[in-house]
Amino acid sequence: MSKRSLDVAAIAMLVLLCASWGGQQVAVKIALPDFPPFLQMGIRSAGAGLLVLCYCLATGRGKLFVRDGSLWPGLFSGLLFSSEFVLLYLGLQWTDASRTSLFLYTAPFFVALGATWLLPSERLRWPQWVGLGLSFCGTAIVMGVPRGATSPQAWLGDLMIIGAAVFWAATTLGIKATRLATAPPEKVLLYQLAMSAVIGLGAGMATGESVRGWNLAPVLALTYQTVWIAATTFLLWLRLLTLYPASTLQAGTSMSPLFGVAAAALILHEPVGPMFLLAVALVVSGLVLVNRRR
Repeated sequence: MSKRSLDVAAIAMLVLLCASWGGQQVAVKIALPDFPPFLQMGIRSAGAGLLVLCYCLATGRGKLFVRDGSLWPGLFSGLLFSSEFVLLYLGLQWTDASRTSLFLYTAPFFVALGATWLLPSERLRWPQWVGLGLSFCGTAIVMGVPRGATSPQAWLGDLMIIGAAVFWAATTLGIKATRLATAPPEKVLLYQLAMSAVIGLGAGMATGESVRGWNLAPVLALTYQTVWIAATTFLLWLRLLTLYPASTLQAGTSMSPLFGVAAAALILHEPVGPMFLLAVALVVSGLVLVNRRR
């Protein structure tokens, strides 16, 4: 049974996830010179899938061989998950990491809209919509948006990132509204990673992608994505989804752009706006409204 609002443990976990995901776009950008987008996605998903599979076999978790009616919803979830990352990896070739942090985290709005029809018990009330808007304004302010694009093709990358946000929202809603809601999180993640590994590696071979080098920074960035982001934080996220409302959780990911902008500034030397404290205040205030008890 889903809880109505986030408790202290869930909030702490969400902060950890957001801090990790905030640097994800930076890691993708660092790895791109040696690992092209499709190949990078496929390697990351295949490696993470093997790690999760080994974890399940060693601990007996996941009920991998139990028939529970999750196969077809799981494969569909994997297709949505793969589509998100195809657009994310391609979009990052055209737009910068900080703009990506803004557009990707429009996903809470799409989840809230979808929950209106698919998850009536998790429907947001008007104060929560206000909170969602405040959080988004905070993420926009911290990046100085609107800010000029760094390349003429940035608009194409921005559209791809918004598409990735739509697929992320669809993945979240699909998990909560189907039999995946009662399936073990490890099993759900393996569906997603297996599908994205096949699509990524297959698309990489079809488009003639190949590894361009084995320099230390790209290898470390890909390792970070594989071990921590895909194998660890995605599993923690799915466990949270089994316990808490999708709309509230997805709204909490509005914290990620704050970490993403900080990572982009520190590592990629991308410019940021001077109003960071105001942005943090707006994001936190918005999340308090979203998480208010009925």
